[in-house]
Amino acid sequence: MKGGVRGKYYEAYREGHKIVIHKEDGTDSVQYLKLEDGAVMLEPDVRKYFPTSDAVNKALRSLLKIVPAKKRASGRRK
Repeated sequence: MKGGVRGKYYEAYREGHKIVIHKEDGTDSVQYLKLEDGAVMLEPDVRKYFPTSDAVNKALRSLLKIVPAKKRASGRRK
């Protein structure tokens, strides 16, 4: 990508955005979208290998097997 700025719209996207769909009959449909709490955004190169939530969760669970138990316990929310 030439001249692009990585993450330029990241914060705005997380805060939410609206989409206006202009219909053929002259009316507009407005949708407000917001990234849900706990959701993560994958970069396109990663998304190519992990296209679904199931694929991401399976990969992360396999990594948890190699993380020492002490570290896993300290990272849990109370």
